[in-house]
Amino acid sequence: MPRFFCDATLAPGAELALPPGAARHVQVLRLQPGDEITLFNGQGGQWTARVRRMGRSDVAVRVEAHEAIDREAAREVTLAIGMPANERMDWLVEKATELGVARIAPLHTQHGVLRLSGERAAKKQAHWRAIAQAACEQCGRNRVPTIEPVCDFAAFLHEAQGARVVLSLAEGGAPAPQTLGGDAPLTVLIGPEGGLSAAEDAQARTAGFAPTQLGARVLRAETAALAALTLALA
Repeated sequence: MPRFFCDATLAPGAELALPPGAARHVQVLRLQPGDEITLFNGQGGQWTARVRRMGRSDVAVRVEAHEAIDREAAREVTLAIGMPANERMDWLVEKATELGVARIAPLHTQHGVLRLSGERAAKKQAHWRAIAQAACEQCGRNRVPTIEPVCDFAAFLHEAQGARVVLSLAEGGAPAPQTLGGDAPLTVLIGPEGGLSAAEDAQARTAGFAPTQLGARVLRAETAALAALTLALA
């Protein structure tokens, strides 16, 4: 059954217009009045609904029953990433959402080439949220991961709490299977292309991040992030 994110209050019997993106998708799928769809608003569970009216650019639906279905990972994992350039960050947000990440924190780091501030940063954050919402539609999640505002590296370290690891290119990191396992909430910190600088790696360790290594091969930032999430969320 087609699934759509709908940032609205959902209740049995409510009639509402779908957001523009969802409405376009319904039209592309050539759904008709009476067809059933699934809606979710990120607040838990999902709702059955039926198409009531198809306009030229809008779609009206009627909400029916709530289904208490959540497909969240048993563990809350935050991914803090020095933003990779171009479309790689988009791809990473999509795949991390599918794997079950709870929170993504994009960071400015010394080796990062993507620099965002002000209105441009806000637009990127909204763009990544939309990617996460679409990924949830596809993979069946009913809670959308939090996409944090772009943050400077030092400020992030100051706020980080709980169990945390840093994927490190320096010597002395423990094998990832030893540090990423468990059930407690976890923050995974990784640099951009080129990794964290030596100073940033040292700052992270001082802040309580356990140095971790994925193996002998050097992985792209987005590959390493997904490998770590796979181990942490297994």
